[in-house]
Amino acid sequence: MKALLATGLTATGAGTGAMLILHARTGLDPMRTVISEYAFHSAGWLLPTSLTLFAIGGVLTAEALRRAGAGHWVVMLLVAWSVSMFLIGAFPTDRPGVPLSMSGGIHRYAAFAAFLVMPAAGMLLARGRTRYARAVRILSAIALGALLLVVVPYVVRMLGIPLTNDDIPAGLTQRLVVISELGVLALAGLSSLRPSVQRSQGAVSPILA
Repeated sequence: MKALLATGLTATGAGTGAMLILHARTGLDPMRTVISEYAFHSAGWLLPTSLTLFAIGGVLTAEALRRAGAGHWVVMLLVAWSVSMFLIGAFPTDRPGVPLSMSGGIHRYAAFAAFLVMPAAGMLLARGRTRYARAVRILSAIALGALLLVVVPYVVRMLGIPLTNDDIPAGLTQRLVVISELGVLALAGLSSLRPSVQRSQGAVSPILA
């Protein structure tokens, strides 16, 4: 299990590295530019590479948690997050000003699903007396709060109210979601390396009752 988790964390770390290199090479404003638009840069191939590595890391971490005795829903939500990450990378968004295409629609809804299921998995995991439970709960709450700020501009525009990126920095709020969710994934995996208080007291489930 340790080798499986180490491989998962390595994949997640490599994906993070690819994402950082992409940001450094584009020179775009991370406060205003959403991550999806980085695909249109010459180094845009790093975006699907990064997201695919996140997907691999998520699946391997989910399997490590399953072997450690994590709850069924926690594992399934992590798998759903991983599938969503893969779809986000496989189906690029549309260029600004272009009508929504099938690829853009899959990209958009897969991103929303990914942003939603990881905090849900974190909250479920934190219900158990696991290692890092408090940190996982805090990061999950940050992700949910930032997700609301990501969704608000879309809802406001649907209501016909003009809104610019200067009103709510879309790039910043999106990155808060991504960073906090990667933190949840890493801590969820690390929590499986040590028996919980429940196991030491003779409880059945080592991670989530």
